[in-house]
Amino acid sequence: MDVRQGKLNDCWLLSAIASLSLHRPLLEKVVPLEQSFDDKYSGCFCFRFWQYGQWEEVRVDDLLPTLEGRLVYLNSPEKHEFWSSLLEKAYAKLKGGYRALDMGFPHEAMVDMTGGVAEVMSMASLPRDLPAFLSYLLEKGALINCANCQGPLEQRNELGIMFRHAYSLTGVEKVRTMYGPVDMVRILNPWGNTEWEGPWSDFKGPEWNTVSKEEQQRLDRVNREDGEFWMAVSDFRQNFELMEVCHLTEALNESGSTVQPWCCTMHHGNWVPRISAGGSPSGGLFWQNPQFYFTLLEEDQNPADPQKSCSFLVALMQKHHRRRGVNLAIGLHIYQARSDSKYLSPTDLSVLRPVLATPAYSSRREVVLRGRLAPGHYIIIPSVSEPNQEGAFLIRVLTEKGNAAAPAEKPGPQDIASIKEQPSFPHLTALPSPKSTRRLFKKHCNKNGFCKPAELHDLLTEAIQGGVLAGSEKKLVLEHCKSFVVLMDSQGLAKLNWPEFKNLWDKIRRWTDIFLVFDKNQSQRLEYPEVSPALKAAGIMVDDFVLQLVGLRYTEPDLTISYPGFLFLLMKLDSMIHKFQAYDMVGMGSITVSYRQWLHMTMYN
Repeated sequence: MDVRQGKLNDCWLLSAIASLSLHRPLLEKVVPLEQSFDDKYSGCFCFRFWQYGQWEEVRVDDLLPTLEGRLVYLNSPEKHEFWSSLLEKAYAKLKGGYRALDMGFPHEAMVDMTGGVAEVMSMASLPRDLPAFLSYLLEKGALINCANCQGPLEQRNELGIMFRHAYSLTGVEKVRTMYGPVDMVRILNPWGNTEWEGPWSDFKGPEWNTVSKEEQQRLDRVNREDGEFWMAVSDFRQNFELMEVCHLTEALNESGSTVQPWCCTMHHGNWVPRISAGGSPSGGLFWQNPQFYFTLLEEDQNPADPQKSCSFLVALMQKHHRRRGVNLAIGLHIYQARSDSKYLSPTDLSVLRPVLATPAYSSRREVVLRGRLAPGHYIIIPSVSEPNQEGAFLIRVLTEKGNAAAPAEKPGPQDIASIKEQPSFPHLTALPSPKSTRRLFKKHCNKNGFCKPAELHDLLTEAIQGGVLAGSEKKLVLEHCKSFVVLMDSQGLAKLNWPEFKNLWDKIRRWTDIFLVFDKNQSQRLEYPEVSPALKAAGIMVDDFVLQLVGLRYTEPDLTISYPGFLFLLMKLDSMIHKFQAYDMVGMGSITVSYRQWLHMTMYN
C-alpha cells in the first residue's frame, strides 16, 4: 500500500488501513469489488463498516475536496488511484465529517473495519517472552499497531521514530545471523517513508552484513526507504510505548491461511436509570446492573500451562456515546457463579469479591478485560461509574475454542462458552425469548425470507400478546409497521430480511426496558411528563419545542403515549438523528439547517 496523508492528522486511520491491506479478504469486506470508473459508472461508491454488531453500508459520491487542483486529504502517488481517498470520505461520513477524523485511535478504526475486538496494552505490561506473545497474536490474525506518545506530535526522536504517530507491526521472526539468532519485528510506517535509523535499519544497519542473502530473502527484506523496516525486539520495547491489538472474530477467507481467530459470543444490553446502578461491587445498588452467565468448560490445549486454565477476553462497548455527547465511564467485573443459581443477589454481592475486574472505570468507547480462569461458571457484570446513568452497550466474549449454543442448564460436551441474559431486564416479562422471536420471524415472513409491513404487524401483535404488555397490541396500527420497515430497510425493498429485523428487534427490546421503567402505574401508557426523561434514558436529547410536537403528533387524546406509539416515536427520532449526521458531510452544518431545525422539521411528518 502506498498512500499519502493529507492535511488531516489522521495517521491513525492510515495505520488501520495499512494493517487491513495486508489481508485482502478484510480489505474486500470494507471495499467491495467490482467498483470502478468504467462500466455502468454512476458516480457512487459503496463501502462497509462494522458498527455495534452489524455491517453498515455507506455510499459516497466521487466529489473529493481539492485545493489548487490537488487532493486535500488522503491520496495516492498514483495519479489515477482514488480508492483510499474515497474510503476516507466514506469513513468521514460514518463519523460525522472530515473534522471528526482529526486525531483518533487506530484501534477504533480497526474495529470499525474488521468487527474485531481491540485491546490497548502498555509496553510495560507485555509478557517477558514478547516474541512468543507477538507470534501468538499474529497466528490468530490480530492486527497490531504501536506508537510512542512521549514527544511532540509527529516529530522524530534521535533514531527516526515519530512521536504520537501510528505504526503497524506486521511480523515477528527469529533471524539467523553468523553470531546466533536475533528476535526481530517488522514495522510499517503508513506514510511510506521516515524509517528507523538505529541498529538493523535499512541504510545504517551494518548488522545486516551478518545475515546471509538467503535469510534476507526469506524475510522479504527490501533495502530502500519504503516505510517498512526491521528492528530488534529489545529496541522495539525501548522506542514504543503502547500497542493496540485488534483480535479478529471471523476466519479469513484466504487460500492457504492458517489464521485461527477467536470465537465470539455477542449480546446487546442497556443501562436504564432506576434499574442500573454504578459504583463499586460492594455498593448497595451494584446488583441492579445487568448480569450475564458465562460458562468455561474446556481448558486451553497448552502444555506449557500448568494451571489448565481457559483463556478469554470480555469486551464492553458503549454505543453511540459520541453521538450523544456523553462519555460514560464503564467497567467490567467477573464473579464466580453460585452452584445453585445463575444470578447474584444483593446478599451474594455483599460478600463476594470479583475474580477479575478492569483496573478502573474508563471513558473509552470499549474496555477489554483479558483473563484466564479455571473451567467453571461465572457472572459478568458490566457497569457505569455513577448511579442512574443511561446508555446502550454491546458485550462480547472471545474464547479460545468454539461456542456451542446449547442452553446453559444442560451443557453438552461441546459447550465451551456461553453468555445468557439474566432477568434484570424488564422486557423479559413482555417479549418473547430470542429463540421464540426467530420462530416468529420464520412463521410470518414470506417464502423468500422477507417480512413486509402487514406481516410485521402480525408478528409484533403475536409477540406482544404473550407478556405483561398484552393488550397494547390493539394500539399497534399498520402505519407504525410501515414506518418501521421504511426506517430499517437498508436495501430499498420495502421489506425486512432477518438481519434487518433483528436490528429492529434489538431496538424494541431496549426501548421496552425504558417504557416499563417509566410506566410507573403499569397502565401500559406513559404520562406526558414522563416522556422527556424516557427519551433521555434512550440517549435522545430534545428541546421544549420538540416535546410540544410530540404532544401534538404522537400522543393519545388523553395526552398519554401507548407502548406502540412510544416505539414509533423513538424509531422516528433515532432515524432522523442518524440521517442528519449522514447528510452533514463535513461535520460543520453544511446542509444549511442546524440539528435543532432538522428535528423540528422532521417531527412534523
